[in-house]
Amino acid sequence: MYLHGTSRVNEKGHLEIGGCDTTELAKAYGTPLYIYDEALIRQKCRAYHEAFRQSGFSYQVAYASKAFLCMEMCRLVAEENMSLDVVSGGELYTALQAGFPAERIHFHGNNKTEAELVMALEAGIGCFVVDNFFELEVLHDLAKERALTVNILLRVTPGVEAHTHEYITTGQDDSKFGFGISSNQALQAMKMAILKPHYHVIGIHSHIGSQIFETEGFVRAIEVLSAFLNIVREETGHTMQVLNLGGGFGIRYTEGDTPLPVASYIQEVTDAVREQCTAYNYPLPEIWIEPGRSIVGDAGTTLYTVGSIKEVPGIRKYVAVDGGMTDNIRPALYNASYEAMLANRANEAPTETVSIAGKCCESGDMLIWDIQLPTVASWDLLAVSCTGAYGYSMANNYNRITRPGVVFVKDGSAQVVVERESFADLIKNDRVRTREFV
Repeated sequence: MYLHGTSRVNEKGHLEIGGCDTTELAKAYGTPLYIYDEALIRQKCRAYHEAFRQSGFSYQVAYASKAFLCMEMCRLVAEENMSLDVVSGGELYTALQAGFPAERIHFHGNNKTEAELVMALEAGIGCFVVDNFFELEVLHDLAKERALTVNILLRVTPGVEAHTHEYITTGQDDSKFGFGISSNQALQAMKMAILKPHYHVIGIHSHIGSQIFETEGFVRAIEVLSAFLNIVREETGHTMQVLNLGGGFGIRYTEGDTPLPVASYIQEVTDAVREQCTAYNYPLPEIWIEPGRSIVGDAGTTLYTVGSIKEVPGIRKYVAVDGGMTDNIRPALYNASYEAMLANRANEAPTETVSIAGKCCESGDMLIWDIQLPTVASWDLLAVSCTGAYGYSMANNYNRITRPGVVFVKDGSAQVVVERESFADLIKNDRVRTREFV
């Protein structure tokens, strides 16, 4: 398993993250357990800032909270001078309760409810990313009722498809997100928005997909978006201040993944924006981006305890752990791949090929197929790397399994940032009808 960030194998032969021995973390906090390398998260945040400072562009880097959010994460990204991208009332509420500056919150989503919009308006968030004609009208009506003028971006689809899984490709014409440029809906929406007195239309937003390893898709999208901005200027007289290019920057999950350094992504993006704006004699906009996975993905490790082991002679050896698709649904949902190691026997050479099974009552609950490990025994600790994005945030209670706790580790100390769910938590919202069973 590739060791990311502060991860290392210590003198006891145990996996250590942030100066904390994972075997001791398992004893103290139980398993499954999400472990986040705080130093690595901060390093990733700072890499984006430094890359933009080198570019000379005005910018905002908004952490895409859907990747992983809790109140402590809000505090961390605020300290790192990031903005925050939220996509639901729950994410917004978490950010506000954590004291995150409302003026640095951007609200996304293709079907924001009226209650969510009202919460955001009353909080005074910095920007709404308007996704469709329905929202264009509803949000304006709500702002008018409150005598507010709000900043908005229009989300547009540039017709660019990223080379990634179809479920996480979002920039193509056939998408549930945004106003299509090629269909002229984006221009129609822009003309409508500009005329609405309670809107301050500051720019456009585009997101072409996730887990992207090349820059060609971003460059092509910038070409389309720049041409669109020029058309808007020609037809309305309005020049946009902000070009939001979304996120999607990939990370290394397994050996075959080849992400570019952050600086390379940003240089290619800013060079393309500068070239296109120069060609159209268009003022350089402020560039916004929304990294999520690339901030927290490889900073997260999930720790499991091995339970039952089943060998099917001549076919496969199954090693079951005390978690699975309830704490990491990505393998079942996307056929996602991961690396892993025995955290308590990290120096031992691999001797067998096994498949890591979850404990859910589903044949598809498999975390890793055909991984080489030392001979595995029950009660070993298995560490799966790069689970920091879309692990906890997509966790669920299927089979009434409780969700794991989350700890941040740094400089030899661990801090619980999300408590492990209890069985009592599972039933706290249940209600039994007041009648006798028949």
